Amino acid sequence: MGIGGYKIRNQNEIHFITFAVVMWIDVFSRQHYRDIVVDSLRYCQKNKGLLLYAWVIMSNHVHFIISAQHGTKLSNILRDFKKHTSVQILRAVQNNPRESRRVWMMEKFKDAGKHNSRNENLQFWRQDNHPVELSTNVMMDQRLNYLHLNPVKAGIVERPEDYLYSSARNYIGKAGLLEVLFLK
Repeated sequence: MGIGGYKIRNQNEIHFITFAVVMWIDVFSRQHYRDIVVDSLRYCQKNKGLLLYAWVIMSNHVHFIISAQHGTKLSNILRDFKKHTSVQILRAVQNNPRESRRVWMMEKFKDAGKHNSRNENLQFWRQDNHPVELSTNVMMDQRLNYLHLNPVKAGIVERPEDYLYSSARNYIGKAGLLEVLFLK
């Protein structure tokens, strides 16, 4: 493991990855912040070579099944994604006059940033992503089911496809917020 995270050894292979907010703060209970993640994923798909197979945004973390187009590095895409979403979400929290938890959240992000030499001031994402290369169909199926069942197990919805901020809708033939490539 490298400083602050795990290494992606096979840059073009399919990986399951989780990003969690520092201190597991439930930032994504607000639609506006979830939409920043969705917009950034869409941008990475169109402009950075991100191949998205499955995704879900929970209240304080996200799960992805992803890979990179040949000629691009998945680690670079993820670095840019995390940096961009951190800046955008922190700015959105700070500038949202209707955010009742703004002061508390910004203090927590500042505290996390103080304890991380890789940040200037604030830290949004935890650095322990631990990507898992999905080398078999069994592993892919297991992670796909886990990802799509997250909102059900959290008591948010009764069926995975009822959760808008997930690729579960795509997998039953309905339009989702993002286009996905289907796992084979």
